[in-house]
Amino acid sequence: MSSDPVNLKQKFDLFADQWQPKVVAEMNDVQFKLARVEGEFVWHDHPDTDEVFIVIEGALEIDLPDRTIELGEGEMFVVPRGVQHRPRASTEAKIMLIEPRGVVNTGATDDERTAPNDVWI
Repeated sequence: MSSDPVNLKQKFDLFADQWQPKVVAEMNDVQFKLARVEGEFVWHDHPDTDEVFIVIEGALEIDLPDRTIELGEGEMFVVPRGVQHRPRASTEAKIMLIEPRGVVNTGATDDERTAPNDVWI
């Protein structure tokens, strides 16, 4: 990991693939990941950890079993551990995820969108 500042805009310019989080920083075994997202993701949960979604650009909806959270630029939401959720975006959104190292993006759901871990940009 670099000791230089991380420019999020420049990091987003380095990739175009959807739903494939890229690590940009790490602190105490917690990773800061960037992702471009569009369309619906899969329903999943993370039984052992909370997951933070921060919208950098665009808008994101997070479906929960009992409601939908709508996030705009500069907003964040913490999905509590064990809560089923499905992120979605009608147009491309650029987001940051904050979660412990090793968390699989689709939880226990094996899907074509399951991304490899520890992909740094």
